[in-house]
Amino acid sequence: MDSKLSRALKKYQAKIYVVLILWIILTIVFVMPLAIAITDGTVGGVLDSKEFFLSIGENMTNPLGNIAKSFSGTYFGSVFQVGSIFTIAYAFFMVIGIIKGTPKHEYEDIEHGSSDWCTHGEEYVTLSPNKGILLAKKLYLPLDKRGNTNVLVVGRFRVSENLHHLLYLMHINV
Repeated sequence: MDSKLSRALKKYQAKIYVVLILWIILTIVFVMPLAIAITDGTVGGVLDSKEFFLSIGENMTNPLGNIAKSFSGTYFGSVFQVGSIFTIAYAFFMVIGIIKGTPKHEYEDIEHGSSDWCTHGEEYVTLSPNKGILLAKKLYLPLDKRGNTNVLVVGRFRVSENLHHLLYLMHINV
């Protein structure tokens, strides 16, 4: 499980940075004005909706002023409390997203049957990197190899006119 989580974190590393920047922006633009409006709109322990909506509208248009207000003694407790609730909810959804993005099995995002599974040049035991029948980019099946040189082609093989003519000249039936 640990390797799955580390692969998911590596896969989503750039997206995690974007999510953290978005958290900062949302905190400054929405959470701070909300907390300040709650403090300003509370009169005698009861939230006055008129004062609340006037304050939130005024504070949303002045995000830099909110940062300065947030650290004053009047608003700090409210901003901290609302910000903590927002941060916990935001982190919960971020963790859910990372868990959903964890690989389902060991070979996820690896092409099945590719030479990426080979190690230490195993693919070059039978193949040549420079001449023969082209199988992939810089990977050839040598014609002078002894033994089994059969090739299984999976998928559609379309022969163009020029290639068909070339194969005809080489006396290869298609």
